[in-house]
Amino acid sequence: MKIKKTYSYALWSAIYLTLLTVAIVVIAYFFFIKHIGLGSIIISTLVLFTIYFFIIQYRTEHFIYRRLKKIYEDVSILDVKDLRKESVTTDIDKLSKRMQKYVEGKRLEIKSLTERDSFRRDFLGNVAHELKTPLFTVQGYILTLLEGAMDDKNIRLKYLERANKGVERLVAVTKDLDMIAKLETDGLKLNMEVFNILEIIQNVFDLFEMKAKKRNIILKFDRVYDFPVFVIGDIEKTEQVLINLVVNSIKYGKPNGTTIVAADSYNDNKFVIRVIDNGEGIKQQSLSRLFERFYRVDQSRSREQGGSGLGLSIVKHIVEAHNQTVLLKSTYGEGSEFSFTMEKAK
Repeated sequence: MKIKKTYSYALWSAIYLTLLTVAIVVIAYFFFIKHIGLGSIIISTLVLFTIYFFIIQYRTEHFIYRRLKKIYEDVSILDVKDLRKESVTTDIDKLSKRMQKYVEGKRLEIKSLTERDSFRRDFLGNVAHELKTPLFTVQGYILTLLEGAMDDKNIRLKYLERANKGVERLVAVTKDLDMIAKLETDGLKLNMEVFNILEIIQNVFDLFEMKAKKRNIILKFDRVYDFPVFVIGDIEKTEQVLINLVVNSIKYGKPNGTTIVAADSYNDNKFVIRVIDNGEGIKQQSLSRLFERFYRVDQSRSREQGGSGLGLSIVKHIVEAHNQTVLLKSTYGEGSEFSFTMEKAK
């Protein structure tokens, strides 16, 4: 197959030239030099065929190589170093497919670099905005106090409290940025151990009970669990995932609503932990982007609720570091369900 595909052009060219030469020799034999024997003609024919074949093959490959080299030099996305002379063939179909595969690879590489560049610009813009807003807020309150408002005790206390909230938001953004940077550069070092996920969920409920009460939101399990639910994972990182999801459900849930957490069997090897709220839900067009850094469904409402805009991105990184899956279901106007899988303890 290799000889048939690779050398077909040279083969047929050699045959045509050999037949032409033989015809010339035969004519010369009959009309001019009849004393030449038939055996000599056959040997001469084979020698001519072999010589023609290799000359045509070499010349054709050299011709194609020079043309391809010129293309590589002219096209900026192609690197002439990637063109190996031994890879050049007279099989045009094979050569065309090889070129298409190479160009497609370069196209995808350029697309990836373009997306990264766009993501980098968006990320820097978002970071600047997230830091600028609380910075200007703190600066405004401090300048007002320095300009004379400090003499009024009530105004002084109020403005200092507001400035402190701005500082707290800066600290939250900085901490989350630091965590994201560590997750993406150094990777996440996990301390894997067996633990009861129900205890971690209850700890998170206790931690944010007061925050939920301010919005009259009830934090509860979906049912009474008669037995512990043992999973394998990093306790601290898993708690961080639950904190981010429960806090989001409180922020964006409806007042007088509920946040329900469930731990169910997902398959023979995994549990699925579900955090369900009856809030506003998320529109379909926003679902695919929800785990992007700084992406907010409702910019104005999200700013009012505070936060760094990195919570769900951190959730995704931690869950995937456990080689697990984060899932999302939401119906706009009815509520959302964020869930993630965890390995069952044997």
